[in-house]
Amino acid sequence: RYTLVDDGGTTVLHAEAKAAGSGLSHPLRADPAVTPWLRWRWKIGNLIEQADLRTREGDDFPARLYVTFDYPLEKLPFVERNKLRLARALFDPHLPAATLCYVWDGKAAGGTIAPSAYTNRVRLIVVESGATRVNRWVEVERNIAADFRAAFGEEAPAVTGIVVAVDTDNTGAFATARFGDISLNKQSLMKPSSGPAALP
Repeated sequence: RYTLVDDGGTTVLHAEAKAAGSGLSHPLRADPAVTPWLRWRWKIGNLIEQADLRTREGDDFPARLYVTFDYPLEKLPFVERNKLRLARALFDPHLPAATLCYVWDGKAAGGTIAPSAYTNRVRLIVVESGATRVNRWVEVERNIAADFRAAFGEEAPAVTGIVVAVDTDNTGAFATARFGDISLNKQSLMKPSSGPAALP
């Protein structure tokens, strides 16, 4: 469930999931070479105790933010190319061939980059970890061009969308999160040494 709510005088997106998972998508077109700095803020209500990003059974997060890319299908290996073609035919004709997924995890260290337990075409990047800042707004800024190179080993193609999600379908848990102020920028707006900043 996704709803707009007031939080401290600002309208933000409230998301909650109970033994379920879905994402709210915003299609757009952007060039990571021109606007590489992705900035957002988020706040979670709880961690998911049973979550484990290494397994399908534990592939749940209280907050995810995906960036999807226009990666050419022809560049994929033969097997992966045909798997994606089948998935597009069965589920969604717009499934991307390359995606970065920024997550708030309960166990993996911040900075961890790992393939999704479901597909190698989605790379998870842990940008917040643990319970220290649960129920607090946290500002995050990432260079998606640099993250794409680190995750996939090549230059980032055009961005095709941003997706936010709360995901508890594998563990059967309940989780809530709030998202606000998502933007792509030409320059960094945070001090290089500051990292993710917690707000009151």
